[in-house]
Amino acid sequence: MNKIHTLEPQGFEGTILNLLIDGHAYSIDLAKESKKLASATPEQLEDFIISPSGYGIHWPQLDEDLAVDPMIGIQHETPIWNVAETTSDYTTKKEQS
Repeated sequence: MNKIHTLEPQGFEGTILNLLIDGHAYSIDLAKESKKLASATPEQLEDFIISPSGYGIHWPQLDEDLAVDPMIGIQHETPIWNVAETTSDYTTKKEQS
């Protein structure tokens, strides 16, 4: 699988999630990114999963997802869907049936 980003969590300060993204430090205020995350408990905030591709972060207790690119203000030259389609394990819903 092609990795879009490499994410390394560095801890929380309230609703601020400190991350290393592709080796660069970011402090992301989750309360500004999502109403669900703004009202979440510390335990709910700390229960997250980074997607294997590095595309986003998922909070299962809150059923909330955030994409990395908008959080850090970048846009890839190659659209994400195009990157996904070039991976060896890419299949469409139609192909899975």
